[in-house]
Amino acid sequence: MIGFVNVFKPAGPTSAQIVARLRRIYGVYGRDRHIAVGHLGTLDPQAAGVLPIAVGKATRLIPLLTEQRKQYAATLVLGRSTTTQDALGETVASAELPDDWRCRLESVLPRFMGKVTQTPPMFSAVHHDGKRLYELAREGKTVERKSRTVTVYGITLLGTESDGVARIRIACGEGTYVRALCEDIGAAMGIPAHMGALVREGSGPFILYEARTLDEVASDPQAAVIAPEHIIPFPTIVLDLRSSADFRAGRVVALPEGAPAPQVFVRDHSRTLVGVGEAHGAMLSPRKVFV
Repeated sequence: MIGFVNVFKPAGPTSAQIVARLRRIYGVYGRDRHIAVGHLGTLDPQAAGVLPIAVGKATRLIPLLTEQRKQYAATLVLGRSTTTQDALGETVASAELPDDWRCRLESVLPRFMGKVTQTPPMFSAVHHDGKRLYELAREGKTVERKSRTVTVYGITLLGTESDGVARIRIACGEGTYVRALCEDIGAAMGIPAHMGALVREGSGPFILYEARTLDEVASDPQAAVIAPEHIIPFPTIVLDLRSSADFRAGRVVALPEGAPAPQVFVRDHSRTLVGVGEAHGAMLSPRKVFV
């Protein structure tokens, strides 16, 4: 089995727990309890939304995915900052809301578009000396983290509530921490802040309204699988019986026609996906082979 699944992750379970459930579903369906399953980017336990999953040999295609833009809807809660930068943490600082907090919010949001410098939160999946930061944080440890530059393509203020809660939508590049963004927005306003609810509405070609719940995937596992060609924008070529056998064996083969792109998906005469090839003039060399 080779493909991707657009899973809706509810708030509560970890991304690893969702992957484990998918592994059981497809292990039973494909009669392969060792089937490979992996996500294309973790989502915090308290967050909900799109969690793209690679199933079977599609896990080998993950490195071929180009940078995936993300879109989130979040609540920015003003008046309190926390140890985890979200609603689950202990209070670090609190303050009364000034009367002009809405005006301050509207004035500072444009500062957070474009290239933004962020420090990864302690409660994140970044590695430090062989451990995840969140593992160190749960041990009560804090370590120095290197700042990184991320890209925020847009921030839209969707609405505000009288108790200092604002709803925002963020379009951003990979590696952006929305919780850190919320805290930084509050700091720019001069008000402690943290992230409340978070929903990932999109991750590259995976969008929220097409996502399936675990129960929906379990009821029809095959229908939930998206072909790699629909996710990675490589064209597909079809090789004849002999050429596909050579390709599977890792040998360079002649292109049946001119190369439509530098990299292509390769299917055999029965339309089975056999790998990814790289064009070199009139020849095609195997880059990924699914034996």
